[in-house]
Amino acid sequence: MTILQDIPVWENVDYDRFHNEIVPLNKPAIIRSLVSDWPLVKAAKKSASSAVDYLKPYDKQTIISALVGTPEINGRFFYNDELTELNFKRAQVTLSIGLDRLLAIEGNPNPHSIALQAVQLGDVMPDFQPLHNQPLLDKTIKPNMWVGNRAVVAPHYDINDNLACVASGSRKFTLFPPGQINNLYPGPTLNTPAGVPVSLVDIRDPDLKRFPKYKLALDAGYEATLNAGDAIFIPALWWHGVESLETFNILVNYWWGDNPENKFSPGDSLLHCMMSIANLEPEKRKSWRHIFDYYVFKIMDEPADHLPKDLEDILTGLSPEQHSAIGEFLAEQLK
Repeated sequence: MTILQDIPVWENVDYDRFHNEIVPLNKPAIIRSLVSDWPLVKAAKKSASSAVDYLKPYDKQTIISALVGTPEINGRFFYNDELTELNFKRAQVTLSIGLDRLLAIEGNPNPHSIALQAVQLGDVMPDFQPLHNQPLLDKTIKPNMWVGNRAVVAPHYDINDNLACVASGSRKFTLFPPGQINNLYPGPTLNTPAGVPVSLVDIRDPDLKRFPKYKLALDAGYEATLNAGDAIFIPALWWHGVESLETFNILVNYWWGDNPENKFSPGDSLLHCMMSIANLEPEKRKSWRHIFDYYVFKIMDEPADHLPKDLEDILTGLSPEQHSAIGEFLAEQLK
């Protein structure tokens, strides 16, 4: 098996260095012990039950979603063999109920797989963020919590930058650059485990006969194991698979990068283009690629350079009225 590249480890990282040196590289980065002083991390280093005892008093009993899989899935939240259904069920619980259930099965050698995913702490535990400072991000960026037992999440991408902090247990991260998408064998785009396509390859036991190009992805891949207190920066659109290695694991992550003034999502645009362009004749697709390269990806020239700077246009800058009108026009077209 190919030995993947190590993810670079950065030292002495503060807010300015993170945003001025690490983020602009658009490559993954490890920051050891970034949140070792968090009260949750200190409790979790004692035991799983100590972590649970710490969290439960802050739970506002908001209903959250839990993923539950039978022991037969071996912790792999995925599909059935035909890719027509997911291999797990969703349940509605409170955080406290989910935590208690995870503790109850911690000693089971063949447990059900349970994952409390993307728990929005601003709603579920509003007192968490003030007690757990994130020194690298603005306080306006809200944390999410992921809790579960041993499991593996298939490689997928996020549409925003991601800072993920291990608060309990340990997790192995396997990352691939965006350009490896064709070697990762993405699955369905609509029926997905968590909203974006996932790789069909089992990163714990890849079937290279069925997925031979995955070997090329491995040659370009990175991996690292993080323990409680460590953090990893995952740039937007980098594929990442995550394996939770212990019987009780907690991760807190932060997504950022959305422009609140821009209601147009690149993910929505991708879906629209897949519907409108992907099935055109090859020569037509080639022509559209030139148009996109010019206007969207700007790999030729800056398309606004020859236009008056005070012109109100998509290329130079829209007025609020124009921005609103274009949004209404696109919404009408999509009807």
